[in-house]
Order: sequence, then C-alpha cells, then structure tokens
Amino acid sequence: VYSEGQNIDRAWPFDIIPRPLPAEDWDRTAAGLRQRLKALNCFIADVYGERRFIAEGHMPGELLESSGNYLPACQGARPAWDVWAHICGSDLVRDADGTLYVLEDNLRVPSGVSYMLENRAVMKQVFPEVFARQSIRPVDDYPSALFDMLASLSPRPGDEPEVVVLTPGIYNSAYFEHAYLAQRMGVELVEGADLLVRDDDCLYMRTVTGPTRVDVIYSRVNAEFLDPEALRPDSLLGVPGLIRAWRAGKVAIANAPGTGVADDKVIYAYVPQMIRFFLAEEPILENVPTHLCAQEKELAHVADNLERLVVKPANESGGYGMLVGPHATRQERADFRKLLLADPRNYVAQPVINLSTVPTMIDGQLEPRHVDLRPFILQGRQSFVTPGGLTRVALRKGSLVVNSSQGGGSKDTWVVE
Repeated sequence: VYSEGQNIDRAWPFDIIPRPLPAEDWDRTAAGLRQRLKALNCFIADVYGERRFIAEGHMPGELLESSGNYLPACQGARPAWDVWAHICGSDLVRDADGTLYVLEDNLRVPSGVSYMLENRAVMKQVFPEVFARQSIRPVDDYPSALFDMLASLSPRPGDEPEVVVLTPGIYNSAYFEHAYLAQRMGVELVEGADLLVRDDDCLYMRTVTGPTRVDVIYSRVNAEFLDPEALRPDSLLGVPGLIRAWRAGKVAIANAPGTGVADDKVIYAYVPQMIRFFLAEEPILENVPTHLCAQEKELAHVADNLERLVVKPANESGGYGMLVGPHATRQERADFRKLLLADPRNYVAQPVINLSTVPTMIDGQLEPRHVDLRPFILQGRQSFVTPGGLTRVALRKGSLVVNSSQGGGSKDTWVVE
C-alpha cells in the first residue's frame, strides 16, 4: 500500500514500486473500515426506525430533515440482516505526519473496483516474477465475494438466487464497470425496461423464454430514480413498483434505497459519535477534522479563513463544486464565499491535508504525485474488505484532487505479508 513513496528500490526489475504496508498494519485498517460500515448501517437503520441517535442529542434533527438523500418511502423498512449499505468505498489519505485518515465514505453507488481488478491483472501479466517472489494478498476474488454477499440477501435462501446488475445504460460513465462486474459474477446486466413488478409484488426479468423472478438487484442507479411510482415520477431508469416489492421482502436491493442519507459530508462528521453510540467502541480510524458550516460559529470561521481550507459541498462527488482555498484565486474565494453564505447547510470545510505521494512516470521522468486509497468493504451476512484497493493519482502537478473526472489516474496497490 502506498505511503510516502519517495524511495525507489533499484533491485526491482522495474523502477517504480511503492513501499508496501505490512499485512499486520493493514489488518488494523481493515478492522477500522468494518467498524465504520457497521456503525453507518446502524445509523441508517436508526434514521428509518426509532431515531434514537437524534433523540438523545447526538445530532441535530434538522440535518436529517434538510438532507436531499433522505427518502420518506423507506421509513420503517427492514432489509435483510438489517444491512442497508452493502458496498462501501471509503477514501483513505495519509498526512505528512503519517496519520491515516478517512476522507469520506461512499455509500450510494461507489465505483472504481473494476480499475483495481484490471490494474492487478495487468501488473501480474507484465511482472509475473515479482508476484512469484512476494506474498501479495490477492484482490482477484472480489467478484466472488461480491456475488456471495449479494446471494446472502436473497428472500429465497433455499434456492439458487437470481442476481442482476441494474445499470442506467451505455451512456453512464461507469458502464464499463457495470458490464465488467456482471460478466465476472456470471449474472445478467439489465436496465429498468428489462424488469417488471407483478401483482404478487415480486420482481421479474423479461427473457426470451418468459418472465424470470429476480431475487437480488445490485443497483448502479441512484436511489431516487429506482421507482417512478414511489420516488421520482419522471424517472425513466427505474421499475414501477420496485420499492413496494422491496418493502414486501420479495426482492433485495444493494445498496438499499435510502442509504444515501449517510453519504453526506455533513453526516460524515458524526461517524465517530455513531461508533461510540451504536457499538460502544472507540473509532479505530480517524476522521479529518471537519467544520460544519450549518453551525453559526463554524460558518464564521470558515468564511474568514477560506484561503487555508478545503470547502466541499455535502452531496457532490467527483471533486466537483469544491474549493481548495490555498490554490484558488482571490476572486474564486470571494465568489465561493457568496455560495457558502447562501446555503451553509450544503458545505463542510476541512484543513488542507498534505497528501502522501508516489513516484509517477510523467513524460518519461519520475515525479511525485498525490494519492489517496479507496478500499471496498462488503457487508451482508458476513463482511469483507479488499486487501488494498484503488489508489487514485492526481496526475496534475501539485493537485490534491485525485478523481478520474478531474484528470486523475490509478495505480495497483499491494498488501504484502
């Protein structure tokens, strides 16, 4: 796993190799990731259930009421194993002092795992002798672990489950991953028009031999578009009646509708309290210190110190809509200040983390580039953490934004015994 990465071991048969993280160190990180996802699932269940976390004063209720990802149609639902977020991609960063932080938890439709798998496949083909000499934990079994997790959600546990991957279609930026995972798991890739809910509240897939009942959907469609009957009536991507079938326990959906309520950078700030409240444990992994602009004092501090902070919108992804204060112009900060004051609930601010770097080949020369690491965590009847994950690289010199949509790349990631 990449750390500072300035050292290059010339004994290797190639000249760019990250310092690996020992497996025992990774085991602690994996335990922290499992802990976070377990607490987040408890929180989501509480939001759509008794709301003890809010009632006992651990989070203001208005944050939930103003959340764009809260779905009233999911109130009172009970998914299998009481798990709402089955797949999570948590972004990890290492500061200059070596501290490992969780930057954010991606719970709605986390993407990137196909690049992790393809990066490893390419590395094994190009440098097989390195893998023969080293004990590197495999990531190739992720599709099998994903299928097993999905199968464990089936409402018909005694039968061979029918699992499908639901995609918005070929024009979605992650369509390659949808098709790739469906092929690797040996399941059907479907769009909303391929599915229907009948009067028995069961979900069926249209096939050339007639309707086939579907037990589990791995959904890569944003939750608000899943069902025009219960959610957005203008959606052409979903299936009328799907929420009804899900609430009746006739089909499982991963991630469950409503999970996005915890995929909010404002809610992220409360994860340590969730761990203490729901699990009675201390957090294993640290959050990046976060200012909640919805609080008056915090807002004043952020507005007066934009040149020192990173300010992010609560529900955007891909690095869009954010301000990296030290890299912004005076005019950009002035314009952003107006947005911040107009809608403080929509923003959080964090100190600038001096992300660790790895050597990267740029125009034939080795140069340091900032990185983060996205491991993938699965939770169903059992939990699973990829040993490593997707290392995302900011290819622009000095950039702290690693997202591929902002010109970033990726590298293979090793956990070494």
